[in-house]
Amino acid sequence: MLKDYTPSQRLVSLDVFRGIAIAFMILVNNPGSWDYIYPPLKHAEWHGCTPTDLVFPFFLFIVGAAIPFSFAKYTPENRPTRQVYLRIIRRGLILFGLGLMLTLSTMFLDLLFKEIPLDFSKMRIMGVLQRIGLAYVIAAFAVLKLSQRNLWIFSGILLIGYWLTMQLIPVPGYGAGNLTAEGNLGAYIDSILLTKPHLYKGGSFDPEGLFSTLPSVVTVFAGYFTGLWLQKQQIKTRTSINLVIVGLACLVIGILWGFVFPINKSLWTSSYVVYTAGWALLVLALCYELVEVRNLKKIGFPLEVMGLNAIFLFVGSGLFGRILMKTTVGTGENALSTKNWIYKYWFSSWAGDMNGSLLFAIANIVLWWFILYVMYRRRWFLKI
Repeated sequence: MLKDYTPSQRLVSLDVFRGIAIAFMILVNNPGSWDYIYPPLKHAEWHGCTPTDLVFPFFLFIVGAAIPFSFAKYTPENRPTRQVYLRIIRRGLILFGLGLMLTLSTMFLDLLFKEIPLDFSKMRIMGVLQRIGLAYVIAAFAVLKLSQRNLWIFSGILLIGYWLTMQLIPVPGYGAGNLTAEGNLGAYIDSILLTKPHLYKGGSFDPEGLFSTLPSVVTVFAGYFTGLWLQKQQIKTRTSINLVIVGLACLVIGILWGFVFPINKSLWTSSYVVYTAGWALLVLALCYELVEVRNLKKIGFPLEVMGLNAIFLFVGSGLFGRILMKTTVGTGENALSTKNWIYKYWFSSWAGDMNGSLLFAIANIVLWWFILYVMYRRRWFLKI
């Protein structure tokens, strides 16, 4: 629901970081044409990591970094009640439901504008928001139930256990250690639990599947450990430097681990978890230094506006993009979708195909920023 914003113990730099992540998501998800995209704005074809592959783990890292601030009142003397756990589950279910709503919106738009009948037997179950919801619930419960030492142990078990199971457990027809889209263990487990018609595009693999959600929980833990540490630090440059040092260490560990368990976003490999946590720490260090230490809040304000309403922006931009794709300008078989018409006549006609595609995405960011700025001025923030 939309609520007035009441300042609380929070890091503005974390809101700025969230704004960076959501703005970059709009940039990479809304090109004028998928045929014309600059390489850094594409996902890695399989193994590897581009700047675009950092967006999703950044979201999860930020979710984790916010947990120590929202759970700060819970101590050994003030244990969370049953209602607290129910609220955690409620938040997870809302996120999962919003993800399903985006999937359903595509189906209903196809029915409305293309007369394609609804077919729930082929509806995809998982997605970005669904994974965030599940990872948040698991991580939040673990934070409230386990000691810090046991949280570290649990994180290690998830990462090493995921690595070993993916490498050692054979998949029927493919054997052990197969890390292709069709032959990996996660795809096999998801095809049993979710069934293939409910996977991504009805194929044999889902990049946001259930099994690969397990290591993504550690991405949330990485944010949690960072937020917990920042709570106890003085706001000074030394804190930023320490974030950089740990971030660089994570990059090195992730790269080295990648030689035996390749960095791969779709599989959410253990090396990918550590590697992307490193980048998250570096970006957070920059935000922290500029916003908290040097108090340059005006520089971060445009991104803070987006970060404070990230869920609204995620869902709203997703619905808006789908409407642009499903509606048309004109009639007949050759009628262009509204998106393609805008791209062709407003952008590529004068900027060229590649630059026009990029400018279309940038225009999306600008449009949504003005919408969110109006909401910010009215103190409207979507909270779940």
